[in-house]
Amino acid sequence: MLFQSIMHVTFFAKDLHATMAFYEKLGCQMKMAVKYKAYANRPDSPYYEQAKQTPEAYCIVYFEVAPGQFIELYPASLNQKPHPAFNEQIGYSHFGVVVADIQKTRAFLIEKGVDIDVEPKIGNSHTWQMWIHDPDGNRIEIMQYTKDSYQVIGHIDE
Repeated sequence: MLFQSIMHVTFFAKDLHATMAFYEKLGCQMKMAVKYKAYANRPDSPYYEQAKQTPEAYCIVYFEVAPGQFIELYPASLNQKPHPAFNEQIGYSHFGVVVADIQKTRAFLIEKGVDIDVEPKIGNSHTWQMWIHDPDGNRIEIMQYTKDSYQVIGHIDE
């Protein structure tokens, strides 16, 4: 294969600090945080004007989900529209993460105050799945492989 892994997915956050706190709750580690002031001498940057207004505010934040795999967050602009509802538009739907034990993960999430949207169950691909969402409604599928998971053994309907 050409690619080694998915490096990151990116979200605009309505409340950047609330979204950062959510991913910290999940156990993700902030790996990179850049403030607008980094662009104060870059008139070619879309962040140049913001660097003069709020130099100490974050403009890009990376949380490491697994080694070398990140969630990138940007603060939303004041007039930015919210993400559409599931199945409303073509394009982004959700992202998925793999865990070793979905029941232990569920217990951890409940302890941290994270709402479970869909309780753990075995899906059609013979893989455990559970669903949560971040503060902006971005859907997250949490999965645990089984010995029969199509993602592991392969499966193509013909």
